[in-house]
Amino acid sequence: MTAGGGGAVLIENCAVATMDDRAGAEYASGHVLLVDGRIAAVGAGPCDPALVPEGAERVDGTGCLATPGLVNTHHHLYQWLTRGLAADATLFEWLTASYPVWAGIDADDVRSAALGGLSHLALGGCTTTTDHHYVVPADAGDVFAAEISAAATVGLRFHPCRGSMDLGRSAGGLPPDSVVEGIDAILAGTAEVIDRHHDPAPDSMCRIAVAPCSPFSVTGDLLRASAELARERGVRLHTHLAETDDEEVFCRERFGSTPMEYMESVGWTGADVWFAHTVHLDDPAIAAMAAGGMAAAHCPVSNGRLGAGIARVPDMLAAGVAVGLGVDGAASNESGVLWEEMHQALLLARATRGPRAMDVRTALRMATVEGARALGRQEEIGRLAPGYLADVALWRLDTPAHAGIDDPVAALVLGSRPPMAGVWVHGRRVVADGRVLTVDTDAVARDVVAARRRLLAKAG
Repeated sequence: MTAGGGGAVLIENCAVATMDDRAGAEYASGHVLLVDGRIAAVGAGPCDPALVPEGAERVDGTGCLATPGLVNTHHHLYQWLTRGLAADATLFEWLTASYPVWAGIDADDVRSAALGGLSHLALGGCTTTTDHHYVVPADAGDVFAAEISAAATVGLRFHPCRGSMDLGRSAGGLPPDSVVEGIDAILAGTAEVIDRHHDPAPDSMCRIAVAPCSPFSVTGDLLRASAELARERGVRLHTHLAETDDEEVFCRERFGSTPMEYMESVGWTGADVWFAHTVHLDDPAIAAMAAGGMAAAHCPVSNGRLGAGIARVPDMLAAGVAVGLGVDGAASNESGVLWEEMHQALLLARATRGPRAMDVRTALRMATVEGARALGRQEEIGRLAPGYLADVALWRLDTPAHAGIDDPVAALVLGSRPPMAGVWVHGRRVVADGRVLTVDTDAVARDVVAARRRLLAKAG
């Protein structure tokens, strides 16, 4: 999956929120110049003509706000096919109902689901996304190649996480035995995905992470071996942690510890680790995350959908923990739009802590800078600054819903979801005027419906 620069593009006459606290952070009217996949210039007013290459495409951003492309730090794309199932269930109930359906997925299903979920992310201003895929049936084909191919087709920067489960129901875990793998097969399969697809280059479009599913679906042996493998290969580590009270009970009964204490005992500490959800953390757990450099993927919409609770985001941020945002599973967040996570993160923080618990720029920072930190790419993405990768979202704020709001960041975060005037990834335009340019979204939707029907029929 190679990075192809998109020539030269000058976005001008727009408000700009650079999220770059090392220089002027915002401009009421400014420009962003993209050249060969990187940001060449950003600033107030017109761009210096001497910097603009001959033949550069010029985009009039009047009435728009340019921000860094949003970074999605946690997702399960295959679940795009099973949205709406177990709509009123708790996490464990929802998983129990969903596993028998997911057990039937194959590579074609994963590609259809990924095309649907990724194109929808693009329409919401997302330019970089992870995916945590942990259901790997023996006869499914190459599910990881399928989703990586889909990401290349849509054009998003992609961090697929090779997930796994080896603790089936017969051994005291939650998933049915039919969807778990043996530890040797998991480690071999993970190493193969890294060897084939991981690109550590600074402009990489595809980086792999190692991602056993959760404390209640994997063994301690797998967690330890996965950490060793990831560090041998120089890739990052990801898993779910402290998502629900049920998980707290499970860890205390099985391991005699909190979820965070358990992860520390199996070597999951360090700046190469990011955890999804982290809803139920006590003070020592937050302190451990800060001291160890671990990051969090906050998923407020999914947490609300499943009744999991509200993460202590203001406390984590105050402690110095990098807190990015994630849409989580498409079947526990039927929208799958990262803008909604930014919006809800702000509202939930204020609902529980008061109106000063989080400001609009902190919410946007979580969706950009903090997400980049969580993925270890804070020097490459998440800011509009010279030398950074040319991942840009251009939000239209001249609509009737946004007209009259003087602060464009407040209009973006607090207002209704704005339409996308444009999305660029590595300088290549992926979205224009609310339309995905790289795939036929109507055809993708038809494929998703057909794949869903086949999958549900297979599950009976």
